[in-house]
Amino acid sequence: MRWLWYFIIYSFCGFLLEVAFARAIRHPKRDRKCLLLLPLCPVYGLGACLILWAASWGRGPLWVALAGGAAATAAELLMGAFYRYALGVEFWDYTGMPGSLGGLVCPVFSVCWTVLALALVYLVHPAVAALAALIPLWLVPPVLIILASDILVSCAALRRTGTTDVLRWYG
Repeated sequence: MRWLWYFIIYSFCGFLLEVAFARAIRHPKRDRKCLLLLPLCPVYGLGACLILWAASWGRGPLWVALAGGAAATAAELLMGAFYRYALGVEFWDYTGMPGSLGGLVCPVFSVCWTVLALALVYLVHPAVAALAALIPLWLVPPVLIILASDILVSCAALRRTGTTDVLRWYG
């Protein structure tokens, strides 16, 4: 069950990172969540879980950086393709950036994910793992129901409308 908590915690951290980034660059779209109700960005949860999994296969910072960067880029590619082709929406588009692959991934952000992979494994994850270990098992069923429901409703709404604006329930 720890992987469920890692996914949720890192999806929330990704949401916070996206909001901070949007404010820092003064982007007009300041809300950055990917679900209707929960303030989560699942691409970050998936990316973090893949980074942790990839990091477990080797040793040392060089391995963590390379494998982590590749894992995060793979998560971004997979989630971007899912959003684009299955749901008909785009949360990001790197089309104008050098080396972009279909606007879904680009080398500039892959380098960012590489640096963040190092920070995740060596600085952030020890505290997150300790926090996740404290969460009682009885919370798993209700959290899974809430998370799965929000994912399903969000996917249906995104697919039906073809726009991420549908996630702005407060608008």
